[in-house]
Amino acid sequence: MMSAMRTISFNRHTDDNPSGVLSSSRREVDYDRLMRDYDADDYPRVAVTVDLVVFTIRDGELCGLVIRRGEPPQKGRWALPGGFVREGEDLERAAARELAEETGLTAADVHIEQLGTYGDPHRDPRMRVITVAYLALAPDLPLPRAGSDAVAAHWMPLTDLLDDRRRLAFDHRAIVLDGLDRARAKLEYTPLASAFCVPEFTVAELRHVYEIVWGIELDPRNFHRKVTKTAGFLQPTGNTTTRDGGRPAQLYRRGHTTLLYPPLLRNSDGISEA
Repeated sequence: MMSAMRTISFNRHTDDNPSGVLSSSRREVDYDRLMRDYDADDYPRVAVTVDLVVFTIRDGELCGLVIRRGEPPQKGRWALPGGFVREGEDLERAAARELAEETGLTAADVHIEQLGTYGDPHRDPRMRVITVAYLALAPDLPLPRAGSDAVAAHWMPLTDLLDDRRRLAFDHRAIVLDGLDRARAKLEYTPLASAFCVPEFTVAELRHVYEIVWGIELDPRNFHRKVTKTAGFLQPTGNTTTRDGGRPAQLYRRGHTTLLYPPLLRNSDGISEA
């Protein structure tokens, strides 16, 4: 059956058709032959899942959302929230559904982007499973709720989450590390840090985001100068707040730019010049 499928071509060069472009009726005939001879059982079974790397800042720490698996395989281990893509469901909708099931949030409530695809043949003992991971970021997310196949859901500090002794299920530790690398890198070139802030925030609150995600201490004056002079990064609201303590601080909201120029390049001593 496979050999019959390979003989079918949609472009054929003949004396009366030198361009090799078939008429619409001829293409329909060949397409009908292709679908008639096609048998899905000729190919290996592959399932597709989505996994979510969800980061938030709670009590001054960068935390990731994990669930404790309630079913085999790897029952009892902490894992990323996620699940199989349903029939007729695209990847973005599957990710949004899983996010809502685990946090009660919609994709409009958080920054969410596709992180990567993971397809090691042995990553899941049940069958060949390819997962598409998504990175989601938001400020001070609420307490999570466990989905249908989990016994618990928990915000876990990244230092604990990445501890080798915890042995996250499947290849989820590698996916979390990729998510952390993506978040740290994007803070340099994009205004992504504002995704961890409330809609109106101070420069000090924004600096704390950078310090928590990057894991370094930044000079307050140098940081303030750089972010306020980066075109399109911050937009003053005209309001002030004393929630940081001390003198009233100006409130900002995210500006219009999607790329920071010059970028805020991090190094071991803080932010360096581009």
